[in-house]
Amino acid sequence: MSETVETLRTLVAFPTVSRDSNMALIDWVADRLAAAGAAVRLFPNDDASKASLLATIGPAGGDGVVLSGHSDVVPVEGQPWTSDPFVLTEREDGRLYARGASDMKGFIAAMLTLAGKAKGRRLARPLHLAVSYDEEIGCVGIRPMLSALVAEGFRAAGCIIGEPTEMQIGTGHKGKVAGCICCRGLEAHSSNPLLGLNAIHLGAGMVQEAILLQERLAGSGARDAHYPVPHTTVHVGTIRGGSALNIVPGSCDLEFELRLVPPDDADALVDELRRAGERLAAPGKARGMPAGVEIAMTNAYPGLDTDCGAGIVSLARAATGRNDVVKLAFGTEAGLYQKRLGMPTIVCGPGSIARAHKADEYVTRDELATCDVFLERVLEKLSA
Repeated sequence: MSETVETLRTLVAFPTVSRDSNMALIDWVADRLAAAGAAVRLFPNDDASKASLLATIGPAGGDGVVLSGHSDVVPVEGQPWTSDPFVLTEREDGRLYARGASDMKGFIAAMLTLAGKAKGRRLARPLHLAVSYDEEIGCVGIRPMLSALVAEGFRAAGCIIGEPTEMQIGTGHKGKVAGCICCRGLEAHSSNPLLGLNAIHLGAGMVQEAILLQERLAGSGARDAHYPVPHTTVHVGTIRGGSALNIVPGSCDLEFELRLVPPDDADALVDELRRAGERLAAPGKARGMPAGVEIAMTNAYPGLDTDCGAGIVSLARAATGRNDVVKLAFGTEAGLYQKRLGMPTIVCGPGSIARAHKADEYVTRDELATCDVFLERVLEKLSA
């Protein structure tokens, strides 16, 4: 376990905030995996400033297991850290503090420890190790790699995403769509607002429509009691509009998201908002004003819904020694693995999402030790 801690110490020292390159970390991980006898491939982005990685140890075949984690972390600016966020700092009760300690470099460190244990071992089935980029900004970096793997017919029996679940077995999470509700009006002097069309007023109307949609979904939409919030949610996160108090604002943009339980359909719900925007803009258009409400989608990822009878769930139950499964409140890359590769996928890793994205994020030595044992048991199943 000390090896995993020391590996984590190196990983967190790479400041792989999503806005920055992850290549120094990826090159270091690639060298480490190559030394363990893995066949390593990189999947760079268009300008080669970032890359995802896939390494394989063992024989060829479609019956292996993928372990996957993301290399990027969220920013630390403005957070009241009590130690350097990019230096692993141990304090009371074996807590190891650093940005990414829980989310999710602790799991990547355990993956690398496992690769060393697999070196020279005769595996009956392949072990695949994946590291992606830009997960924190919408599961962006994993997509080109998955597209390449689909094109070449890559297969595996299952995938384990090591997001922090306190080593609970996550078989589901909601899907997400995000976008901008872009309201357009006409500027005028505020002394005579009737000569203009107030885009912020249109935006306020769209906020109310989002609230009404949320109320309907909470009352009569699809439900899944396994989620902390059992229905689809509608959330407006930012509002930007206007330039000065004495100017009727000509534009107002609202960032929004939907987090969906099946079988709620994202396209149908966004269409409801579009129709509401058309109704709100209609009076202005009737006056000859350039009124409009457009919805521009910016990101989406699918939900995860893995059958509890899937082989990867049985493997995780045996490896963790626990029989229960959970559905997660947060999103991951797991739905993309499931949808794009048709691969049964679970989420299971050390640390807690409750500590992620905050100052003084940490993982414990005991949590890393538990993850090491879990992954070693997975390796044993691949060796049988």
